[in-house]
Amino acid sequence: MAAPFLGPDFLLDTPASRRLYHEVASTLPIVDFHNHLDPSAIAEDRNWDSIGEIWLEGDHYKWRAMRWNGIPESLVTGSAPFREKFNAFAETIPHCLGNPLYHWTHLELRRYFGWEGVFGPETADEVWELANDKLANRSHSARSLLRSMNVSYVGTTDDPCDDLSFHASAQNNADLTFKMAPSFRPDKTLVPSDAGFAAYCRRLEIASDHAISRFDDLIEALLKRLDHFITLGCKASDHALNEIRPFSIRARSDLDAILKRGMESGPISVQDEADFKAAVLIELGQAYRARNIVMQFHIAASRNNNSKLLGSLGPDTGGDSISDEAVGGPLNALLDQINRDKGLPRTILYCLNPALNEVLVTTAGNFQDGSEPGKIQSGPAWWFNDQLEGMERHLTQVAQMGLLSRFVGMLTDSRSFLSFPRHEYYRRLVCRIVGRWIEDGSVPDQPELTDGLIRRICFENARDWFLP
Repeated sequence: MAAPFLGPDFLLDTPASRRLYHEVASTLPIVDFHNHLDPSAIAEDRNWDSIGEIWLEGDHYKWRAMRWNGIPESLVTGSAPFREKFNAFAETIPHCLGNPLYHWTHLELRRYFGWEGVFGPETADEVWELANDKLANRSHSARSLLRSMNVSYVGTTDDPCDDLSFHASAQNNADLTFKMAPSFRPDKTLVPSDAGFAAYCRRLEIASDHAISRFDDLIEALLKRLDHFITLGCKASDHALNEIRPFSIRARSDLDAILKRGMESGPISVQDEADFKAAVLIELGQAYRARNIVMQFHIAASRNNNSKLLGSLGPDTGGDSISDEAVGGPLNALLDQINRDKGLPRTILYCLNPALNEVLVTTAGNFQDGSEPGKIQSGPAWWFNDQLEGMERHLTQVAQMGLLSRFVGMLTDSRSFLSFPRHEYYRRLVCRIVGRWIEDGSVPDQPELTDGLIRRICFENARDWFLP
């Protein structure tokens, strides 16, 4: 007999996995240490007008699937009403069997709205009315949605020039039952050849109240902003490195000259850019170490490949894919340079190319220094890899080449307030993996051993990194 669709034991195919999930993992709080949620929505406790709006206004996972299904752009990101976009998404979901969107969509409908049907064109009207009735209530405001998933920490992604007023407002609100903190993402200072580099440096001058004419000025302006972030609870930085190229250590005078050309929109060679990017990252990495800030590198994304899409909609709209460029040599060299003085900060390395999982796991092993468990992490399966096979492959490699028990756990990396059942998805898979190990005799059937593993990699390790 077939198991019920997304039933209580979904993914739990052994007695051991069922016990681990239901008795250990399911009730643990969520530490979502990297996402792209809008801080203003949390500070203002936003309500959404419809499920079409909350589902589709910024989710490029859904946009890609809809385009793949032949949905015209007017019904994806265009000016069509959200009801029409919702109907187009309902037409797409039956074609998503095997894609994690199918599971995520139905888990979201179950966990947030209590609806246990099968979503598609035939049930779209029912879901629209039910979900919208609930979204109109304070029970489904931004904070209430997070509380309903037992979220204890939200790490947003913020630009150094952001004034963080919404973070300050939220932290002064006694009704906030979870912690929200900004994460420092200074990527716009890494690429001096970018067309917006000069304008961004001027914005940074204003935000930091520090003039920028030399390389050291740029670093000082960034550190002033970082210190402001820390006053509002910042525990992490984040860098979307995409590619990491071989670099050389350059004299300050060379870096000053590269900065000057960037601020004057002059020509910059590929090598000069690689050297400048590495120099900024080395300075920041050492500052993170001194300030106990987690350093996150997101690697191997090939960005903005569809120039027509980029021109019409901008970045982060569904034109990115996996990069196949090598990263092992320059990544190890960069970490080594940061490490040479006082050691690396706690570091999480995310790789979009699953073929490089082993490279990142073994790179993390190179720089463990005994100062704390799992100080350098091969981070959670990211983006295109946060599906069942991708997560299982990654977790297996962390276990075989590192220490799974010290793994920092899962995150959403999402812009959607309905994305938190992804933590349940991860936890069920983790319990399935460990349950199978118990059933086939690979690990002892000792709850004091296996329960501790589940608690650590579902909650405790992330808690210890990101919560006081």
